[in-house]
Amino acid sequence: MASENPNASEYIKHHLQNLTYGQHPDGSWGIAETAQEAADMGFWAIHLDTMGFSIGLGILFLWLFRTAAKKASTDTPKGLQNFVEIMVSFVDNSVKESYHGKSKVIAPLALTIFVWIFLMNLMDLIPVDFIPRIAHDVFGLNYFKIVPTTDMNATIGMSLSVFALIIFYSISIKGFGGFVKELTLQPFNTPIMIPFNFILEMVGLLAKPVSLALRLFGNLYAGELIFILIAVLPWFAQWALSVPWAIFHILIITLQAFIFMMLTIVYLSMASEEH
Repeated sequence: MASENPNASEYIKHHLQNLTYGQHPDGSWGIAETAQEAADMGFWAIHLDTMGFSIGLGILFLWLFRTAAKKASTDTPKGLQNFVEIMVSFVDNSVKESYHGKSKVIAPLALTIFVWIFLMNLMDLIPVDFIPRIAHDVFGLNYFKIVPTTDMNATIGMSLSVFALIIFYSISIKGFGGFVKELTLQPFNTPIMIPFNFILEMVGLLAKPVSLALRLFGNLYAGELIFILIAVLPWFAQWALSVPWAIFHILIITLQAFIFMMLTIVYLSMASEEH
């Protein structure tokens, strides 16, 4: 760890720092040993822990669902098959109720978003020192965060992907001219109001990825911070507070995955509708 006997402030700052790889001031590339080194690496630095856990949990999601599909039978579903069928049915119903266009991509996309974000959020329930301590003792890593959705880079990356799909669906369904008209001729359908309409619509359009990213990041970051604050308390207070908060946090991580999925479906539905 950064210090053998850190005070509460150092402990909290340490657990909020990512494992960062980037270019050092001397031109060499490597892993940052301190938080200041990580900050000095600038834009092109990459958070190895966020990328590793995001990709790993994505692979886990694909493996679980592929395994269930390969072993699926017409008998009464049990175990993993039952869970997967419930998830698929739940997401399918959500898409049918909220998406008003026609696309074979939306349902698989919504399923991927919900399960993938849920798995990333679920990492927040692992004790804050467990995996970072292993990473330090075995690999000598000073920093190691295991919850990708507490990293704004991850949430912004996902929201920008959704934003790109919004633009793609808007242009592919309405045409480029229809997309431009949507940005310039509403809510006031008169030429003199085109500049005002454009500014208003652009603010609403750009607010979609921002709201997706910040909502998910803010809720999970706050949840992680509370777990860290509980960890600096005496052991009897940790036992008294950690279990109730973990139980409540299960609702938060599920709800945030659901909200991200539903907003994605709604935004893509709006992009598919002509006004």
